[in-house]
Amino acid sequence: MKQLLQETKTIAVVGLSNKPDRPSYAVTQYMQAHGYKIIPVNPACSEILGEICYPDLSSIPAPVDMVNVFRKSEDCLEVAREAVKIGAKSLWLQMGVINQEALDYASSHGLTGIMDKCLMVEHHKLGL
Repeated sequence: MKQLLQETKTIAVVGLSNKPDRPSYAVTQYMQAHGYKIIPVNPACSEILGEICYPDLSSIPAPVDMVNVFRKSEDCLEVAREAVKIGAKSLWLQMGVINQEALDYASSHGLTGIMDKCLMVEHHKLGL
């Protein structure tokens, strides 16, 4: 996990909310403050945390290292398919987001998969 976080530079955040009281906002703000390039993915917003927001992963015009998912568990297989399609290197399903089929799909296509863990908590634990 430490190597994954050290090699990751760009994180697309699927389901990022523009509301500061939401976990997705706090986690993403933390990662942004720790030097990661953040790409919000939310069709209802045009900008979050000072970054242009995209309606879906396929609309992002730049390479993505990690896809961090704040969506319902049942929505994750489609996100995993999109992550593979755009050439992401990893798929991170946040704490409480559990979809083994999505994780298996991503893994079978060469992505590193993490499930049911908070990116901010793990980053902090590793002292990065």
